[in-house]
Amino acid sequence: MRPAHIAFAALVAAVWGVNFVVIEIGLDHFPPLLFSALRFLVAALPAVFLVGRPKVAWKWIVGVGLALGVAKFGLLFTGMSLGAPAGLSSLILQVQAVFTALFAFLALGERPGRTKLAGMGVALAGIGVAAVDEGTSGPLTGFVLVIAAAVCWGVSNVLTRKAAPPDPLNFMVWVSTVPVLPLLALSLLLEGPDRDLAALRGLDWTGAGVIVYVAWITTVFGFGAWGWLLRRHPASSVAPFSLLVPVFGMSSAALFLGESVSPLRWCAAALLVGGVALTSVQRRKAAPDGCAGEARLLWHAPVTRPTKERA
Repeated sequence: MRPAHIAFAALVAAVWGVNFVVIEIGLDHFPPLLFSALRFLVAALPAVFLVGRPKVAWKWIVGVGLALGVAKFGLLFTGMSLGAPAGLSSLILQVQAVFTALFAFLALGERPGRTKLAGMGVALAGIGVAAVDEGTSGPLTGFVLVIAAAVCWGVSNVLTRKAAPPDPLNFMVWVSTVPVLPLLALSLLLEGPDRDLAALRGLDWTGAGVIVYVAWITTVFGFGAWGWLLRRHPASSVAPFSLLVPVFGMSSAALFLGESVSPLRWCAAALLVGGVALTSVQRRKAAPDGCAGEARLLWHAPVTRPTKERA
């Protein structure tokens, strides 16, 4: 990768990492489910009128929209609103790589090798250490919901793999149209219309800025830039940069929110990041097309098929 492209990949990781601090700020302004609905509404409009028609079947758009938008982000935002720290949440979500590998085995028959199984074990050990740390310093309910969000992310990754969208930005924008109404309905049911209306009436510049960041910067720019990098470089070169997300997440949470990082949490971070790295290792004997597809499956980016020239 060129130095400029390396810096670009690191920028995307920084955007995604700082996003957890922005979510924490946004939860002071909005109920979690309403906040998530607004995030996808702003991400979808007006972009949906600019990216062209969907390039995959609607069943995949709806499936990923429900798994990623409603389940994953609904659980993540709710978990953080119940006390899961921003930095820890950015770290715990990385265990999605383990769940993705598991679901890919169950649904797609992709049998993990010894190295991948070892990575899954190390990452799960990291989750255990983080659970011990959180159990002694904070509420476990939010922690469990963030893990559930990682499970749902794994499901959405496998669905994305099956969809194989040729244009990640087009796919992400259309996926963003799906969660809006279900999340609004859940917010009205669980959070109440009075609370939602109070949040909307109290909208200020900070609240608006938070929505713009999580919608346009994190979603539209982040996934669009990641897809742009994946179209120009092998996934095995781009994917490891997502390991920087919890680094930026934990650092920005400590800097802007004053979150402390205990020795146990550093230990959990080392185990999780190391385990995810092992989980995502590709065997050299695999065909280039298979390697690229699998690496994209295990990391943040939507899946695309490599072109013949790049393969």
